[in-house]
Amino acid sequence: MGNMGESKYGHLICTDLKQNIELPRYRKGGQPVGEGELSGARRHMEHVIWLDSEVVPGAFYAECVWIWPWGKPSGEGMPPHTHPFDEVIAYFGTNLDDPYDLGGEVELWLEDEQFFLTKSFMAFIPAGMEHCPLRHSRVERPIFHFTMGRGKKYR
Repeated sequence: MGNMGESKYGHLICTDLKQNIELPRYRKGGQPVGEGELSGARRHMEHVIWLDSEVVPGAFYAECVWIWPWGKPSGEGMPPHTHPFDEVIAYFGTNLDDPYDLGGEVELWLEDEQFFLTKSFMAFIPAGMEHCPLRHSRVERPIFHFTMGRGKKYR
């Protein structure tokens, strides 16, 4: 996973994408995590780093994804679900002149409330709260997506 040689704390740094990630049934479909743009396929999303307690013992779950302005967005997006842990969902635009400009639109549902977000954002999802669908309804420029949860593994 990129343990930075023989250093004292290098084992805490992850530089490679975890392979063969076990995803819940609702996240399966399409190409597996780790296949896509970085392997030459030019798909809509590309995972860059995945962190959990299997990658770094004791770590909590986090994942980083690029959303590209090419390819076809996933139609239904992430379906509604809950987690036994708090989660943060974040999206950041890449407009260097206006970092608040998302460069697209993300549709996010929290319980029965729908949001259309066009600014860079972070959303806190309390444990047990139903959230999603989550869809990338418009992507004009690359968007960086980050999510993390206080669980040791994505569930």
